[in-house]
Amino acid sequence: MELETNTMTHALDGAATPTRATRRGECKTPGGKLAAVTIAGGACRLDGDFFTDGDDAASAALLADIERTLGAMTDAVDAATDAAADAVDAAMRRHPDARLVGTDARAIALAWQRALAGGDAPAALCAPAAAAEPPDDDWRAWWRDLRPVVVIDDVRDPDEQMALDERWAREVAAGERPATVRFWRWGAPAVVVGRFQSIRDEVHLDAAQAEGFAVVRRCTGGGAMIVRPDDVITYSLYAPASFVAGVDAAAAYRRCDGWAVDALRRMGVDARFGGLNDIVSPDGKIGGAAARRFPGAVGAILHHTTLAYRIDADGMARILNTSAEKMRDKAVRSARRRVDPLANRTTLDRDEIMRRLADAARMR
Repeated sequence: MELETNTMTHALDGAATPTRATRRGECKTPGGKLAAVTIAGGACRLDGDFFTDGDDAASAALLADIERTLGAMTDAVDAATDAAADAVDAAMRRHPDARLVGTDARAIALAWQRALAGGDAPAALCAPAAAAEPPDDDWRAWWRDLRPVVVIDDVRDPDEQMALDERWAREVAAGERPATVRFWRWGAPAVVVGRFQSIRDEVHLDAAQAEGFAVVRRCTGGGAMIVRPDDVITYSLYAPASFVAGVDAAAAYRRCDGWAVDALRRMGVDARFGGLNDIVSPDGKIGGAAARRFPGAVGAILHHTTLAYRIDADGMARILNTSAEKMRDKAVRSARRRVDPLANRTTLDRDEIMRRLADAARMR
């Protein structure tokens, strides 16, 4: 699970046009996540749709160490990928209480080398990510013990959604709120950007503004998405930290979403888990999740998932900047073919699907 704080701003969100003094390189791990390195004024910044695993301070220290390590090598005469990978790996080993999820030292080193070369470095493939195995436990037993309160929330604007998500998680962490599942109702269209992403590189800001999309940053990692209120179903789980204690990120995602996948199957949707944090059908991605753990007297896990009910693929193309590197390990190139919205899988309308999901979260 990713653990970030608002002080961990590793993305360069300015509107400046990249020059030789500002260079960017990317590396997408097949089956994993994108890591990008931007070199500006001799400093290196790491961004991407990866996650981190560790507490807030440990994760911040890890990312800062990687950036310092790359910055110290930037003026080297020979920009050797292997040497950079070894240096990044050494930085990672200096932080045993935190780790990156979805990317690794070699992917970061390749992104850095491509930044040095102005994006023209050889397109060496990163190693495929290890396949996540299903957890060896019964999510139903965990869910029955959790007994979450289920809320179909008021309509809220995107900024308020982001703030409320973190506030409720912190209240659970402090022991001030019981375990809760909140179904969101969006008050306006939004572009939601992951915690470690560069807005400048992920979003066509002029297009977003012209089409009335607010651009907001969530407190968890993962990738950018566009939200139209009638086209998605979003829910958050706020649970005590004990709910996912002792399990890795892949197992935790499955424990947090097992009830929803089961409910979709009972609605006739051929849903399953895919990759680290996706819910998929045989024909594409239905939805994606992100999460963050919060310290406190009880501690908490915030886990939120957005399911596509419909998709405006043309709108996605206008607003999101999906780089060629991010798509390099995909079998298809268009968002229309990569996403398989629920409207393709069932005749149930969006509100009925949300109602049935809410009942499932109550284990009715």
